[in-house]
Amino acid sequence: MQIQLETQPYASISADALVVCVFDREDKFEGVPGEINQTMEGRLKKLVDGGELTGRALELVLVHFPEGLAAEKLLLVGAGKPEKFGADDLRKIAGAALRYLKHRGVKTFAFITPKAENGPAAAQAVVEGLIAADFESDKYRTEKKPVREIRSVSLVGFDAGLGGDLNAAIEHGRVIAESQNFARDLINEPSNKLTPRMLAAKAEAMAKEVGLRIEILDERKIAELKMGALIGVAQGSIEPPRVIVIRYTPENPKQGGPVLGLIGKAVTFDTGGISIKPANNMEKMKYDMGGGATMLGAMRAIAYLKPSVPVIAVIPATENMPGGRAQKPGDVQVAMSGKTIEVINTDAEGRMILADGIFYARKLGCTHLIDAATLTGAIEVALANVHVGAFGTPREYLDRFLESAKSAGEKMWPMPIDDEYQEMIKSNVADIRNTGSGKGGGAITAAWFLKEFAEDTPWVHLDIASTCWVDEGRPWLAKGPTGVAIRAIVDFALKL
Repeated sequence: MQIQLETQPYASISADALVVCVFDREDKFEGVPGEINQTMEGRLKKLVDGGELTGRALELVLVHFPEGLAAEKLLLVGAGKPEKFGADDLRKIAGAALRYLKHRGVKTFAFITPKAENGPAAAQAVVEGLIAADFESDKYRTEKKPVREIRSVSLVGFDAGLGGDLNAAIEHGRVIAESQNFARDLINEPSNKLTPRMLAAKAEAMAKEVGLRIEILDERKIAELKMGALIGVAQGSIEPPRVIVIRYTPENPKQGGPVLGLIGKAVTFDTGGISIKPANNMEKMKYDMGGGATMLGAMRAIAYLKPSVPVIAVIPATENMPGGRAQKPGDVQVAMSGKTIEVINTDAEGRMILADGIFYARKLGCTHLIDAATLTGAIEVALANVHVGAFGTPREYLDRFLESAKSAGEKMWPMPIDDEYQEMIKSNVADIRNTGSGKGGGAITAAWFLKEFAEDTPWVHLDIASTCWVDEGRPWLAKGPTGVAIRAIVDFALKL
């Protein structure tokens, strides 16, 4: 899809459609909507009077053959209350407009940004929204849907004096969204098409394409490193585990400066092991590698956008199966750090493999850590599928990351990690247990388990279990994987 700035008057743009935002306020015809309403001799006001056009967020009203416009269609998109409007709303509006028009045979359209949002951040948000919305997957259907594609989008109304900055912002947005879609494509893969070895191969292909260094640790190297927590999870499957290590090094790294570590959980299929999951919805456990895919997507974007700090991704990958050699409740595993873990529930496997991933990232020299994982069902109880649960220490480090999340338009909520929760993971037979001893706080005790391996290293944990996948499509996003957290992680890397 081609995306370009357009400086000619919107009325003369010869596209299949023109997209205009309408705010939910008393006077809906300020600016461009008012000009178009005059050109159309008040026809838009009739839509308002009839209650068809209100300006409510993501309301879509299509007008065919609008008078005075070269475009064949006019799509009016509700922008909500102007006082609450921002770049994230633009991202959703652009995505919703693309998905609506795409399924109506439109090939080209022009998007007019509101006057208040006409700088580089707005341009980046629009591009991110367009490209993320264009993601669809029917890879394994033998009867393909009719091919419908948007070939070109023109961006109108941006400050022409910022030409170079706007073009850079468009390219930035493209890199972020395409990396997000790269991760979504991985998450969509069925587990028989994406075993740990297959995931490692795809990671290797991506790394070579964008110029990143990559090392794949096989089962022998994993054993040499004594990654006992990962080995314990993997031993129930005939598929061997892998650890994917990807390095980005800036041209002139600062001596003694920060090194960012990105650790992602990649359980390519999770049955729960001996503590087996219910059959209902188990097919979704192909996306239990969403944290690993998130970090691969982030590294792809980092390779193009080139932050000034070194970044190392460590992605432990395995299946969790109930085979004859599978670990059992009551077993004790020795993690790479030497800490002993009593296995209470084999379905609490993600934190086990992250334990070795986090410790190994520290051994490789990472001074600041972020991990992402589809870790707990408890986070959905706390936050539904609206916010990512964000944990971290020290709090100043977490707050810096949350500022990046806000800038990137990703909803994340800081969760408590008080010392009282640490007591809940103490074991009678080992150093710690892999589930909390209390009835509640499951997402928090899981985070505390990970903190045992991060220790005093500045660390953020993102529990994306309820936000990595949506069962119902949204106006701006197809159902399935979301690519959540990539925008925030990349923004943070660029600012660190």
